[in-house]
Amino acid sequence: MRILGIDPGYAIVGVGVIEYNGHSFRTLEYGAITTPAGMDFPARLEMIYSQMQEVLMLYKPESMAVEKLFFNTNTTTAIEVAEARGVILLSAQQAGVPVYEYTPLQVKQAVVGYGRAEKRQVIEMTKKLLSLTRTPKPDDVADALAIAICHAHSAPSSVAKQLMQAMGR
Repeated sequence: MRILGIDPGYAIVGVGVIEYNGHSFRTLEYGAITTPAGMDFPARLEMIYSQMQEVLMLYKPESMAVEKLFFNTNTTTAIEVAEARGVILLSAQQAGVPVYEYTPLQVKQAVVGYGRAEKRQVIEMTKKLLSLTRTPKPDDVADALAIAICHAHSAPSSVAKQLMQAMGR
């Protein structure tokens, strides 16, 4: 199963592409889509959208795993991240790639085995699970890979749940 993990943002979008065969992981690519701070916001969204389309065309993932947004302070930032997330989801929809969403708690649980794990623990376990020689930078990239790992561990139950919903059960 080829999975595209995304940590959404508008300045930095973490991107990680992995393959999971039920027993092991293979990292295909990871990095970040970055937009310049002084750029007009709609132009930043367009940049994210076009680069997402490139990633989707190049790697042809079977699914996209995206972190659910959770903000408790800065609503302006939350709205802008939500707008960037919208163009990311649109890219997947247009490419015919199903999207699965996970909370930070679910990601930590799937990667570390503890839902209250610290960020550093998640990054180190991600590095270990993917047999990476160095820590992915910036943290958004490591987060994207962790989200992909979360989906790999959760996908069978997610797919079964969607099938049950489609069948009206």
